[in-house]
Amino acid sequence: MESTIKTTPPERFRTGLLILPAFTGNPLPPASLVVDEASQGKLSRLISGGELGDKAGSTLLLHGLDGVAAERVLLVNFGPPDVFGDKPWREAFTAIGKALAATAAKDAAIAFDEATLPPGRDTAWALRQASRIVADGAYHFAPARAEKKHPKKHGVDKVAFILPAADKTLEEAVRQGQAIAEGMALAKDLGNLGANICTPAHLADVAHDLGKQYKFEVDILERDDMEKLGMDAFLAVARGAKQSPRFIVMRYQGDKPHKNKGSKAKSHPVVLVGKGITFDSGGISLKPGADMDEMKYDMCGGASVIGVFKTIAALALPLDVIGIVPATENMPDGNSTRPGDIVRSLSGQTIEILNTDAEGRLILCDALTYAERFKPACVIDIATLTGACVVALGKIPSGLFATDDELADELTQRGIDAGDRLWRLPLWEEYQDLLKSNFADMANIGGRYGGAITAAAFLSRFAKAYKWAHLDIAGTAWLSGEAKGSTGRPLPLLAEFLLARANARKQH
Repeated sequence: MESTIKTTPPERFRTGLLILPAFTGNPLPPASLVVDEASQGKLSRLISGGELGDKAGSTLLLHGLDGVAAERVLLVNFGPPDVFGDKPWREAFTAIGKALAATAAKDAAIAFDEATLPPGRDTAWALRQASRIVADGAYHFAPARAEKKHPKKHGVDKVAFILPAADKTLEEAVRQGQAIAEGMALAKDLGNLGANICTPAHLADVAHDLGKQYKFEVDILERDDMEKLGMDAFLAVARGAKQSPRFIVMRYQGDKPHKNKGSKAKSHPVVLVGKGITFDSGGISLKPGADMDEMKYDMCGGASVIGVFKTIAALALPLDVIGIVPATENMPDGNSTRPGDIVRSLSGQTIEILNTDAEGRLILCDALTYAERFKPACVIDIATLTGACVVALGKIPSGLFATDDELADELTQRGIDAGDRLWRLPLWEEYQDLLKSNFADMANIGGRYGGAITAAAFLSRFAKAYKWAHLDIAGTAWLSGEAKGSTGRPLPLLAEFLLARANARKQH
């Protein structure tokens, strides 16, 4: 979907679909009022007659409105003004995204108005979020079906945001939103593919092709390379899999030295580590059969890292970022790791494996140790790690654990900005006692209670050399039921985080 900014008055803009804002029980915002006046008050009469629902996201479609150049007009309710904020604003734009994906019109325009900005938000923020939401609304995963007839294509190819005036900042905001949506689409595609297609090798190929397209380095470590390094925790998970593991390292270097200052110093990179279990059977500690198909989504952390690299590279962010995706299947086999086995991690610490279904932390711990070599500004790992996190928080926020308060606060705020929220859980020293082992430095599980916390406590033992945060996305990475599919989360949060860091670098 191509997005642009236009300054033509809404009533005179020729388009297949013109989208106008409204509020429950309130006079129309200025952008809609000019269209109402051009149509001799028809919009006001329809709203007064109760034709538009009261809730945020309610819509009313009109055809051939007199005095208006657009073929169709869609009124969208932003909710009651006394409770207006980010949530109803996003609900309204989510409805707009669905309408754009379903309409027979080929192009559309959205009348943007300062009166419809949530409190405390500026136009650039709104354009970035809106362009991302409407583009994401057009996402469609092509299912592997034998269709005799190709269905008629619906949805717009172009959308214009109508503003009183435009500048480079606003144009860049629209471009950022598009790039975030494109990264999300890649992450969703990877998640939605069957595990027979999206193998560790496939993830490595996608990362390699992305690096080739955008000119950043990609290193792919294979089993022999990992054995030489001593990644025995990672390889313990891969032992039962027929698919060969991959350890993917992406290096985006956008923070160029300032030539005019004669500086050769490079910034310390942000390192993103994404769990890449392309299918998780549980191994010898086999999972129940119900809903096991959804274990193809156990690589969504890795998919979000690969997807956000597409975003930052497309935007040419002035920032150094390293992406690490340890990728393997976790399968039962005669060669599989057994409960009770003891392995030595890349860090030298030994681990008693009490449950082979607690495998994500085993591949991540070696990745976190590997990250030390980059002398990072911070490391953030993203993982569909524990069902316990879903029980604790549901499917609305992702779980956040961190060893640095400033990093935790920064991520929390970026999550609020993106509408991709986090909730911080404790990482107290007392939880470490639950990981005690009689036979190794630690066990890989901590008992029945506080499973998300003990998993994070385990990872923290490998992240002492830098500022570190862990995002448990087990509840937010995909949806079940009729809407089953990857959500692309937490890519919006990661993108907002990196954009803010890049802007801070520019200002310095």
